[in-house]
Amino acid sequence: MSLLGVPVSMCAWIIDTFGSEEQRHRFCPPLCTMEKFASYCLTEPGGFAVQQEVWLMGNHGACLLSPARVAVVEPCRGFLTFPGSLPPLRFPPVPAVGSGSDAASLLTSAKRRGDHYVLSGSKAFISGGGEADIYVVMCRTGGPGPKGISCIVVEKGTPGLSFGKKERKVGWNSQPTRAVIFEDCAVPVANRIGDEGQGFLIAMRGLNGGRINVASCSLGAAYASVILTRDHLKVRKQFGEPLASNQYLQFKLADMVARLVASRLMIRNAAVALQEEREDAVALCSMAKLFATDECFAICNQALQMHGGYGYLKDCAVQQYMRDSRVHQILEGKSGQGPRAGDGQQRSDADTDLKKPAAGVAPGLRLRCEDQCRVVPCGRRCHSGQRAARVGCQRTCNLFHQNRGRSTGGGFGHS
Repeated sequence: MSLLGVPVSMCAWIIDTFGSEEQRHRFCPPLCTMEKFASYCLTEPGGFAVQQEVWLMGNHGACLLSPARVAVVEPCRGFLTFPGSLPPLRFPPVPAVGSGSDAASLLTSAKRRGDHYVLSGSKAFISGGGEADIYVVMCRTGGPGPKGISCIVVEKGTPGLSFGKKERKVGWNSQPTRAVIFEDCAVPVANRIGDEGQGFLIAMRGLNGGRINVASCSLGAAYASVILTRDHLKVRKQFGEPLASNQYLQFKLADMVARLVASRLMIRNAAVALQEEREDAVALCSMAKLFATDECFAICNQALQMHGGYGYLKDCAVQQYMRDSRVHQILEGKSGQGPRAGDGQQRSDADTDLKKPAAGVAPGLRLRCEDQCRVVPCGRRCHSGQRAARVGCQRTCNLFHQNRGRSTGGGFGHS
């Protein structure tokens, strides 16, 4: 797996999408040319959500392709030509904070003093911590709750910025993970991305793409595990015959392939919905992440079992695939807790608030808000009784009546 990771692309996406023209000129070119690397700092100590994305995987991919999603300033175009054969994928910010998956309750503070913010606090599980040159930090500049959070860029070498020890992890050992510590760390106000109070909304905008990314990583590990298992069964003999001739193992392998194909189709369906900005993109991305990470880990685990004792040895790749894919069930909303119903509400609010022009926000910012939930012609509300992002109730209601009570067209039905 490549060592060019997603945190770099998350930071580039945030700066390119929500930053001012001056911030784009300043930060994007060195990130695009890999003269500098970046880390995304959201997770805080005490949380159970772990941020373990591939450290540098997306620098030539999502980092360079993030401008495909929004308008790009001319100086960056020269840096965006060489990966032209890659598709315009999205890899935005991730959700994971000190109170677990409750991204609105982070505690790292940034108090304004003149033309600087003074940051105090710490971030845990930061991919590339200590190695990256740029840190995109979510911190509290206002009161409690999501509207008190802002996004600030901190550069390596800033007085007051330090790092914890390198974490010893079960998997994902190809990238360093450390705590990032702020002790009266003074950062210019010019390094703030967007307006004060927009940090949480910026983070929420990235949940969909992040979930597709994590699901896709699981898919790759599962596919490799299936191939290794198939080849192992062909050459390994027991009782004078290859294991591949054992019908029970054939059934097991067929089940693994079926899970793999189902996961791939769900991920592709969600990716298409997100690319087309369809109304059901939020739900499909959440379902794809939940289903694919669970099923693909099960595939990797079964692959190790079918390798027998060899699969438990460090020389066998399947053990690494199993260890690496395990964390995907925790990233981007852990299985069993997230994706959660509240995500839709948060992202709907994010769409609404980010729709408003604000100083420091790039003029090329393109955000859709017309899919906001609203009271439908029949007087009913959406299925949950609350607002949900990109549900498109007007369209769904019309289809509801046209089809005699059955909702079609990809939206949610009514309660």
